[in-house]
Amino acid sequence: MIVSETKIPGVKVIEPKVFGDDRGFFMETWQGSRYHEMGIKTDYVQDNLSYSRKGVLRGLHLQNPMPQGKMVYVLQGSVFDVAVDVRVGSPTFGKWHGIILSAENKKQFIVPAGFAHGFCVMSEMAMFAYKCTEIYSPQNEVSIAWDDPDIGIEWPLEVAPALSKKDQSALRLRDVNEANLPKFCIQ
Repeated sequence: MIVSETKIPGVKVIEPKVFGDDRGFFMETWQGSRYHEMGIKTDYVQDNLSYSRKGVLRGLHLQNPMPQGKMVYVLQGSVFDVAVDVRVGSPTFGKWHGIILSAENKKQFIVPAGFAHGFCVMSEMAMFAYKCTEIYSPQNEVSIAWDDPDIGIEWPLEVAPALSKKDQSALRLRDVNEANLPKFCIQ
């Protein structure tokens, strides 16, 4: 397994070891002690599965309090996945990192607690799986506009994305009450 740091501390790309032949492949998507040895010292409490068609964009979402760290990956299709640092006081506040995740590349993406997360579907459909460090708490959810010009995410979109009502009414990061955002703390 290869674990790579990105330009934003804590945001990581994982390339699991894949064993394959002409019959198919096998890979571990999570094995606590092995991931802990590689610096992923996270305990996950909830697994989620999302199915979306091409052009769907989900995000940017976070929850606070009870921020969710996530490990995300794609089972079918491909997505452009994004993590945005929204921790008040962070030296990388408002910065983002994006990556293509696909069934073919089998990469996993670590989105730490305190980050907003979103993805857009690039293939005809995508089956998207993710592990979370906290249970879903809708009353603590915050949505940030996917197209916030202050963040400037370069989404690989050919047309306007299909959005949920929640995402259509999301605020720009600068308009979110600071009390609703997580705080940066040096670890």
